[in-house]
Amino acid sequence: METINVDNIKAQMRKGILEYCILSILSKGDAYVSNIINELKESEMIVVEGTMYPLLTRQKNQGLLSYRWEESTQGPPRKYYAITDKGKAVLEELDIVWADLVRVIDNIRNK
Repeated sequence: METINVDNIKAQMRKGILEYCILSILSKGDAYVSNIINELKESEMIVVEGTMYPLLTRQKNQGLLSYRWEESTQGPPRKYYAITDKGKAVLEELDIVWADLVRVIDNIRNK
């Protein structure tokens, strides 16, 4: 009998919603990677920095995010990410999808 790797399933579920979480965080204001990671960790969504950069680059290339460089008083300039109008529109769609998904899963779990 095959062993089920629950940690792997959890990791896949987290990856699937990470892009949604990033858009949600940036909808509240511009942030650099450390800010985004800290907010995710405070919400108990564990993510490593190496995972963030490819995701942010993909979202930028899709036109969902933009960025700017800002001088820092502590070290090198920081890259601040911002959600674009297209990103806000996608976030609104994802909010609906998320609410529907939660409803469906609640229906399945509570039958």
